[in-house]
This record gives sequence, C-alpha cells and structure tokens, in this order.
Amino acid sequence: MTKTDANTAALYIGYQTAIGSEKQYTSYNTGWGYGAGWGAGWYGSGGMSTGTTYGSTSTIYVGQLDLSIYDSTDKQLVWRGIVSKTLDPNAKPEKKQKNINKSVEKLLKNYPPLIKNK
Repeated sequence: MTKTDANTAALYIGYQTAIGSEKQYTSYNTGWGYGAGWGAGWYGSGGMSTGTTYGSTSTIYVGQLDLSIYDSTDKQLVWRGIVSKTLDPNAKPEKKQKNINKSVEKLLKNYPPLIKNK
C-alpha cells in the first residue's frame, strides 16, 4: 500500500479512537478460620472464622482503536479491526507511544485477510 491524497485511491481508511473508564472493585480478607465441614465432625455445621474483609474501588481507563478499510469503487467495507488496551494515565510519553505501537501491531496482525477458496 502507498499513501495518497488523490481521489483515485483504491482503498479508503477510516479510524476512530475512544477512551472509556470502568470501575474495578478489589476485596481481600485479613483473617483465617475453619469453614463448613470442620468443627462438629467432618461434615459438621461449620466452625470458627475470624478476620475482616476490606474493599476498595479504582478507575481503570481503557482505550480503543477501530480501523476500517473500504473499497473506494464499491463503497463496501473490506476489512475492520478493533483493539483495546488498558491505559495508564501516569505513564511517560515514551511508554504511551510504545503501547500504541504494540496495539496497532496487534490490530494489523490479521491484515491482509486470508483469501478463502470457494
């Protein structure tokens, strides 16, 4: 492929990017104890349990890239790829660029599409 700004291009490439956020809930227990089956015999009604469960929430940022390739003559979609990646807003610019490059490489791994024999 060769990039051109001419109106005679065989393919048109379009892309969209998006950044969204998700909430993540993490919980952990500080204690230990006996669960069901211990205490009053092997199949007992349970036993001792101690400890405290803590939880926290955090925001996870997710970036998404959608790349679409269209046939300019037929105005039909030829290929589409979508890739998403968790983003670190505190990352250095070099790290962000490295992640973008890796994501694009992953996205284009399946391009060009295999030609299926009929």
